[in-house]
Amino acid sequence: MKLKFLAPAGIGFILLIAVWQMVYTFGDYDAVLFPPPIAVGAAILSLIQDGTLITHIQVSLYRFLLGYLSAVVIAVGLGLLLGRLPLVWSILDPIAQVIRPVSPIAWSPFIVLWFGIGDIPAIVIIFIAAFFPVLLSTVGAVRKVDASYLKVAENFEVKGVQLLFKVIFPAAFPFIANGLHIAVGTAWIFLVAGEMVGAQSGLGYLIVDARNSMRLDFVMAGIVFIGVLGLLLDKVVGLFERWINRQWGIRAT
Repeated sequence: MKLKFLAPAGIGFILLIAVWQMVYTFGDYDAVLFPPPIAVGAAILSLIQDGTLITHIQVSLYRFLLGYLSAVVIAVGLGLLLGRLPLVWSILDPIAQVIRPVSPIAWSPFIVLWFGIGDIPAIVIIFIAAFFPVLLSTVGAVRKVDASYLKVAENFEVKGVQLLFKVIFPAAFPFIANGLHIAVGTAWIFLVAGEMVGAQSGLGYLIVDARNSMRLDFVMAGIVFIGVLGLLLDKVVGLFERWINRQWGIRAT
């Protein structure tokens, strides 16, 4: 596992904390309204000690993984098929382009009415947020597959499902990976937004609950962990991408 990003990332975080402390010190802000790094650190330590943080992180990651992975599996499968059916895609593409820009949060009233409260609404919001980036990148990637690959497959009489998963999918994967990265970011953002709307647990709920109590140090602690976990999730997708590329003998770019 390559961890070359840790050193520059550590320097970046140190600089960010230094700027944060300088703004607090020289801006003469009230610690209640703009908590300094040491107050946020104390809030993080408190959340870790009482187990609250671990519980919220586990709930958020459960919702994220279920929504994101189900969206990836369905979107990649559909994308592989639709990329090979240009006429069908020409009919469905305008519909996808109309629905795609609509924020998943805009669907939340319907989602709550249809699925009730609990984990399902947040999972559905994550699914919607991740689905379209992966679908569109997969369809585009399939349509860009080198025609020579398809010609060779035809010569060896590779057809149907084998053609999709043994030839087209490996050839298209480097482009599909772009959609996977985009989907991680959008899904994680809307997970937190969804938890702020109606959930009773998770990092989004932690922030709303702390805000209602005017504990902005805990709000900032939640924001810090949302950012850190988002970074780690993106790196995990990158590691998965490189692993797949090694399995298929694809040179990393």
